[in-house]
Amino acid sequence: MATLMTTAFPCLQALAAPLPIHPGSIQYDVTGGSPIASLSASSITFASVIVGTSSPTQTVTLHNTGTAGLNISSIAITGTGALFAPGAGPFPETSNCPSTLPMGDSCTITVGFNPAVAGGYVGAITVTDNASPPTQSVALRGTATLITAAAAARFLDQTSFGPTTATIAQVQQLGLTGALKQQFNTAAIPLSDIPIPYPTQCSGASYPCAESEWWQTILTGRDQFRQRVAFALSEIWVTSSATVPGEGMTPYMNILAKDAFTNYRTIMEDVTLSPAMGIYLNMLNSNKPGNGQIANENYSRELLQLFTVGLDLLNPDGTLQTDGSGNPKPTFTEADVQGLARAFTGWTFSNANGTAPTKFPNNTNAWDYPMGAVAANHDMGAKLILGKTMLPAVQSPQQDLAGSLDAIFNHPNVGPFVCKQLIQHLVSSNPSRAYVSRVAAVFANDGNGVRGDMKAVITAILMDPEARAADSDPTVEGGHLREPILYITDVLRGLGFTPTDPNAAADYAYASLSNYAGNLSERPMRSGSVFNFFPPSYVIPNTQLNAPEFGLENSASVILRLSLADSLVNNRISGFTVNLSATSPLGVIAASNPGQLVDTLAMMFMHSQMPANMRTAIVNHITTITNNPAERLRVAIYLILSASQYKIIH
Repeated sequence: MATLMTTAFPCLQALAAPLPIHPGSIQYDVTGGSPIASLSASSITFASVIVGTSSPTQTVTLHNTGTAGLNISSIAITGTGALFAPGAGPFPETSNCPSTLPMGDSCTITVGFNPAVAGGYVGAITVTDNASPPTQSVALRGTATLITAAAAARFLDQTSFGPTTATIAQVQQLGLTGALKQQFNTAAIPLSDIPIPYPTQCSGASYPCAESEWWQTILTGRDQFRQRVAFALSEIWVTSSATVPGEGMTPYMNILAKDAFTNYRTIMEDVTLSPAMGIYLNMLNSNKPGNGQIANENYSRELLQLFTVGLDLLNPDGTLQTDGSGNPKPTFTEADVQGLARAFTGWTFSNANGTAPTKFPNNTNAWDYPMGAVAANHDMGAKLILGKTMLPAVQSPQQDLAGSLDAIFNHPNVGPFVCKQLIQHLVSSNPSRAYVSRVAAVFANDGNGVRGDMKAVITAILMDPEARAADSDPTVEGGHLREPILYITDVLRGLGFTPTDPNAAADYAYASLSNYAGNLSERPMRSGSVFNFFPPSYVIPNTQLNAPEFGLENSASVILRLSLADSLVNNRISGFTVNLSATSPLGVIAASNPGQLVDTLAMMFMHSQMPANMRTAIVNHITTITNNPAERLRVAIYLILSASQYKIIH
């Protein structure tokens, strides 16, 4: 009868058919239907990853195959065990699921694996809703392993003043990204002011006391990465104790350490207003020019040429832009230099308490405070900056300075120009174009629309595939010559040198280290010119290899490094001592196992990437030294420290 009716009366058949569902339409459950929820997988097992790294994400689909909307109460990651940290990983989750999933529809849940410590992880994605049963789950499993000690040591060679047994273990536990985050969150340890009158240890000149403060901080401080980045910045934004007294250098180095993880625009302003830079490049007490005169151009020229945009226009990968004849295109003109010089007039020392000065010049030697401006000594005319930005007339010194720095900061050259130099100092003398381009892109935009974010830039430099490739493959080309300061600190930290003076800090006893660095032409904070101890563009003669630190390498420096290595292993560093006796931890290894000794030293100083023939030669040689573990140890260390393979931070 029913068949007859629907056949005879097709309109009744149409009424009996289900109504079509349109996206966004209101659904009426006229039949009292129910949702049916299901997930596309019952379990997900992630591939094993190293602590601090992330596994590729995986997707689970939630389906509603029922006859009513699925009301989703929650989508949660649950788990058990000490390794599980809800809300902070190890299984981060996102989804596009609405609060009500229409019948016949589906949505996706994306989950990753981002472990913070080593071990096995077990968890689940649990969806709670109004289906029967009211929960659906997908089991999650993942395993995290520690990075190798060798990879940790190599990372520390890039991010500290030398690995130690303790810091290697710490990086292994935290992973590389975890170690970076920890260092980003470690406050700067400021260098103390040099007292006036000067201490007896530096009564003739204050710079040795400033050097002692700095050596102590970089050798013993917790803020290793911050200080390492500050050191790199000091070799870009160069000042020198040959011009600036020690009591001006310590606040300057504190500025770089404080700003190392901020924004490059912040660095630009804080350094510009630093009295140390003001003295060094003559912006301090630069007066408005009289008729027919020009303002002092020293700082404005170096700000453009060395600190921000460079001489020539660059592509995003750091290569030169050229005109139709193949000639470089200049970044700025003499008119730009003169405009900036006028914009930077009127600045002098702040008052002794940091308040704004009222006289010009204001010779208070207030090194701990930014310079202050006296408007009467500022050029009030209009200025054109970089051929594009017009600073209106009758602006205050502060307005002209801010407008000038903004115009420079937003120039497209700043990213590739600065980022390539940071890569050179931290990772590789001769980075690929692609590497520079990737980091410069992060400088331009950190992913949140912020330009110049130093944390993002530094992370991009250190976590780039080109920076990490040699962690596991010693054949990868790259690295840079270990400049003298890094050579000294690496050995002192790696072997555990300590001051012989129990009051070394108060007695400025660390200053003796400057003599050894000075012999190798790199006395801290005392560059001979604004172009640093070595220029970033230095090319090894008779090659096309850009290798800045080789600007310090010559036949004399090679011999001097060998002499320094001999002094180090024979405990003849003035004011310092190290235990390399037969009963020391390394001495005990030396006595029983020459091969293990060489491997232990190779891990610390060469990231366990000592060439096989070098290892064989050293092991064979020290094995001939019998009945004297201390001598065996000293010879093994010397053969490593004097090797060309060690001189390169690979």
